[in-house]
Amino acid sequence: MKKNSMLFLIFFMFMACGAIEKQIVDNKKSLFGKLSDEKEVYSFTLKNKKGTELKVIEFGATITSLKVPNREGKLEEVVLGYDNLESYVNGTSYFGAIVGRYGNRIYKGNFKLNEIEYQLSINDGENHLHGGKIGYNKVLWKGEFVQSIDGESVKLTYYSHDGEQGYPGNSIINVIYSLNENNELKIEYFATTDKSTIMNPTHHSYFNLSGNFQNTILDHELMINSDYYTPVNNGLITTGELERTENTPMDFKNPTKIGKNINENFEQLIYGKGYDHNWVLNNYDARVQKVATLYDSTSGRLMEILTDQPGLQFYSGNFLNGTSIGRNGEKYNFRTGLCLETQKYPDSPNKLNFPSVILNPGEIYKHITIYKFSIK
Repeated sequence: MKKNSMLFLIFFMFMACGAIEKQIVDNKKSLFGKLSDEKEVYSFTLKNKKGTELKVIEFGATITSLKVPNREGKLEEVVLGYDNLESYVNGTSYFGAIVGRYGNRIYKGNFKLNEIEYQLSINDGENHLHGGKIGYNKVLWKGEFVQSIDGESVKLTYYSHDGEQGYPGNSIINVIYSLNENNELKIEYFATTDKSTIMNPTHHSYFNLSGNFQNTILDHELMINSDYYTPVNNGLITTGELERTENTPMDFKNPTKIGKNINENFEQLIYGKGYDHNWVLNNYDARVQKVATLYDSTSGRLMEILTDQPGLQFYSGNFLNGTSIGRNGEKYNFRTGLCLETQKYPDSPNKLNFPSVILNPGEIYKHITIYKFSIK
């Protein structure tokens, strides 16, 4: 009798643990939707003790939600996003996605590598942008929970075949999202290839730290530790030059409201319809270091950006126009979100004086960016 009772107790505990484990998994991983081919897309949730909550889906390795407390402790969304898969499939604004293989623009989608010319897909006027017509933001990644030094993290993996969007080499890329107790959202990239290729992925969340997406980002204060930026022509392709930010509207060396100079009659702002440029980060030596801050005085939220990359693309949401319908039917209007994308410089494959973006067989591409949140 005692033996049977013990077996029953063990069985009960096993079933109970299984039920608890299933409940935990269901709370942290859930079905977000299905693609047209019936493939399932899952959402993964990370939370910390401060209440900060991150949600990532497998489609595009996309951050769909990031909730951060304000100075009163109220949890609010700070990134633009949709509440359904169809909108991510059809959307054109790259909300929250990983973009690549090459983030940013390549002139006419053309470059030469090892004396071979490659033609990438064209999707931005006459140029190639963010990986092409079907970049990393429009493919299904494989997600899973993993343990990292920051605790539980979400790892997403994508296999990109040779010739995809014109890129050479079979490439495997892993992106790991972590959220620690210091309110640091860490994004780590790792990639390999079996043939020389170019690699420059980045993250494309649109931030609005006010927590209210009817507010523009013009009152946000931005600091970028940079004395130079890479000017562009009227097609938004870098000229290959580096120009000083000092005494121009491009100077964010000290915290400056984004709206202060954005409407000045300055050629670069006219070309970009606002800010859509790459800043050359000071003191670059491939170490992770603080390169920028973003502050919203209404909410008290401060976001620090740390990275090991040499460039930072600041985009002020100039093409948002109310046609993108976000969560709960909310319209995302002109300049209601901004992007801060860590990267190598735009059109680097065609600019020999820019940092190299070449990845060769046997090498591992690595890239770390941290968005750290606090109250000021």
